[in-house]
Amino acid sequence: MTKDVIDASSPAGHRARLRERFRRAGADGLQDYEILELILFNGIPRRDVKPLAKALLQTFGTVADVLSAPRERLLEIKVKLADGKTLGMGERAADEFALVRAVSLQLSQANVLNRPVLSSWQALLDYCQAAVAYEPIEQFRILFLNHKNALIADEKQQTGTVNHTPVYPREVVKRALELHASAIILVHNHPSGDPTPSQADIQMTDQIVEAAKAVGVSVHDHLVIGRGSHVSFRTLGFL
Repeated sequence: MTKDVIDASSPAGHRARLRERFRRAGADGLQDYEILELILFNGIPRRDVKPLAKALLQTFGTVADVLSAPRERLLEIKVKLADGKTLGMGERAADEFALVRAVSLQLSQANVLNRPVLSSWQALLDYCQAAVAYEPIEQFRILFLNHKNALIADEKQQTGTVNHTPVYPREVVKRALELHASAIILVHNHPSGDPTPSQADIQMTDQIVEAAKAVGVSVHDHLVIGRGSHVSFRTLGFL
């Protein structure tokens, strides 16, 4: 049998070359737009997706920003190709992006779930970054720990606006007791990218600490997650 010959100058030829480079060098050997191209290949067959990949980066900033962008915004992106036709994401390509993000979160969570957080602190920070750093609105999460300080659950408690999330200390403590947690770590993101705690963040943390102390639950830390950076209340001396 003879193999089909792929025209190197065709879209199929470009896809074959890019996949081969990825096999040889991994993601480190690719430009950011080429990483997005590889994902787009599965959702948009037989088209030149390079202009779309570059447009996505220009619009959202980084690969992580693109993968975390709201679906409706992704579907709005359109580019004109050399042949005069217009190309957009489409539902199938948006599904591919959502799948990659979901799998990456599961992998990050697997590195910390049921493990002592103090001995895997960097993995925990990496997971928190992946989970909330690129969310467009504030999200308040709680990491529940058992008596060995192993992570037993990560739950989103509240979703707010671009700069505020309502948090109810009684609900936080109630959920910790339901899960038989001995300690908790509070986590929330700042969509602005700047993780500097606000006065409201500090006051809310104090209220949760007092409510948790009354039932024997410790608050180990409160992490404020920005884009590529974080702030620890314990490191700052707030806990």
